[in-house]
Amino acid sequence: MTQVAERSLSEFNTSLKLKGFNAFQIESDENATRVYSRKDFFKICLTTGKSIINYSDKSYKEEGTILFFGNPHIPYSWETLSSTYIGYTCLFSEEFLGQSERKESLLQSPLFKIDGTPILRITEDKRLYLNSIFEKMIEEQESDYAFKDDLIRNYIHLIFHEALKMKPSENFVQHKSGSSRLTAVFLELLERQFPIETPESPLELKTPQDYAQVLAVHVNSLNRAVKEVTGKPTSAHIAERIIIEAKALLQHTNWNISEIAYALGFEYPTYFNNFFKKHTGTNPKSLRE
Repeated sequence: MTQVAERSLSEFNTSLKLKGFNAFQIESDENATRVYSRKDFFKICLTTGKSIINYSDKSYKEEGTILFFGNPHIPYSWETLSSTYIGYTCLFSEEFLGQSERKESLLQSPLFKIDGTPILRITEDKRLYLNSIFEKMIEEQESDYAFKDDLIRNYIHLIFHEALKMKPSENFVQHKSGSSRLTAVFLELLERQFPIETPESPLELKTPQDYAQVLAVHVNSLNRAVKEVTGKPTSAHIAERIIIEAKALLQHTNWNISEIAYALGFEYPTYFNNFFKKHTGTNPKSLRE
């Protein structure tokens, strides 16, 4: 990648983190889709082409125009099969949408749930209409209008409501059992919490209840599925992954132990020391030395 391209990607990523929102045309900025953090941002794509989308345990093979909703807490991947691929993407944080009952109901809608319907097929008339909404968002984000964020939020909600009125794509095959599916998504979500990048951005999901809430299942169902498939409880997987991250931070950063404790979700360093010694047989200071 050239220095100009690297600078462009860096500027895009910084801008996205600062504003909590970015919209762009795919054909003119294809690299931009690679630099946002799926831990932080929801994604809406309007694309025309041929592709395979793997979302949770489902695989969708789509051709033509689709509208896709990506949840940062649910694993997905996208394989483009077309030689030409055009459309629009917008990325936004939950914080950007603000606090409202309307936001909560939309983020809990079938568009973003693990067993929901993230892909919708779009007619040509609807494509032209949605194109115009994305173009307005792109135009507004470059404007000096004092209330442009409110206007962009309204455009996002408009896309939500247009999608909720449509029939979802049913062109998928479900491969795994319910327990295997839930376990795979839990393990992927667990891994996505890491690495911890700064002490100022601590681990958010720390308990089985936290993960169950994000995955929209009862914690007993999550624990039962994970134990059935892996032989270990959910809490054991979480603890093991935190210990791996703790060792990496102790050995490869200059953060003090209090900072590491906070970054890993411990309120007090003493709690972290006790947790670490319980699972490793030694204390954090000894490992660092």
